[in-house]
Amino acid sequence: MNNKLILNSKNFKNFLIYAVFAIASLIPAITFGQETEHKSEEKFNTKELIFEHIGDSHSWHVALPFVKEISIPLPVILYTDKGMEVFSSAHFEHGHADYTGKYYTYRLIKDKVNIVGAGGELLPGANLAKIHGTLIDFSITRNIISMWMTIILLLVIFMSVSSAYKTRTGKAPKGLQSFLEPLIVFVRDDVAIPNIGVKHARYMPLLLTIFFFILINNLFGLLPVFPGAYNLTGNIAVTLTLAFIVLIVINVSGNKYYWKHIFMPDIPWWLYPIMVPVEMIGIISKPFALMIRLFANITAGHIIVLSLISLIFIFNSLAIAPVSVIFVVFIDTIELLVAFLQAFIFTMLSALFIGAAVEEHHH
Repeated sequence: MNNKLILNSKNFKNFLIYAVFAIASLIPAITFGQETEHKSEEKFNTKELIFEHIGDSHSWHVALPFVKEISIPLPVILYTDKGMEVFSSAHFEHGHADYTGKYYTYRLIKDKVNIVGAGGELLPGANLAKIHGTLIDFSITRNIISMWMTIILLLVIFMSVSSAYKTRTGKAPKGLQSFLEPLIVFVRDDVAIPNIGVKHARYMPLLLTIFFFILINNLFGLLPVFPGAYNLTGNIAVTLTLAFIVLIVINVSGNKYYWKHIFMPDIPWWLYPIMVPVEMIGIISKPFALMIRLFANITAGHIIVLSLISLIFIFNSLAIAPVSVIFVVFIDTIELLVAFLQAFIFTMLSALFIGAAVEEHHH
């Protein structure tokens, strides 16, 4: 009898754990489903839900279980050919209303601000990649807010850990210091030293910043509630910026052997017209691969999870919910591994490329 009670107690604990994961995973779907109840005539649009989540936004949607979704408006900052416009995104009413500012009338279409002409038409090419002859969008969007949050968190974490090392010299690590030290030592001993070398310690701050910036944003992206549920590292503009920083560091740090290998490789002279362009393409292709790898892997994970949740509303039946939840928990577990793996791969390849640029050849 006691054994049965113990077994049931363990099963009950396991059930609670899975229930928590299931409810957390379903939060975005539950709130979205409640919103669509008011639009019963409209068909559920999986594509719209997925792209709304993985894209940037001029407002931050806070999902609460069994409660109508709350939207936090963010500042819209526009520079036009007539002057600066600053107002709240709440004026757009989630894209259902136009806002007439001091110089133009603006309309939000797929989270992009467009200028509306006198006849109600959109000006040709307005807000193309947020830059146009008439309009440049400097708005503080959800991705920018999340990036600021990550920067503040990184500063707080590393300043406190640095202070702990100064005040506890020669003592065993404690608290946050003991949690982060294995990760810092891992980046130093298994990423930086094997690929760059001990004498190039100046690159450690860059590698640590890249690793923890990507890791923190990957982990926050897995949280289904505020302040998570965003897709910063799945935004190609962010991965492009990280890859561009690595590109600059690689080529600024490159020594004479690095540039000689590109422009004067040790091959017959008649192969130069082929190999030199190939090596020059390699300068761009290496950071480009970093950009695409991080963007594709993180975005794919978000799309898979949202697609599985959407099955409940596509079939319009709660009977599919258990199957959907089980697969979502499974994918989320894999994505937790991917969060660490992608941070490690980006940092490791960055160190590898920098190491190739600063390596000295001995004949």
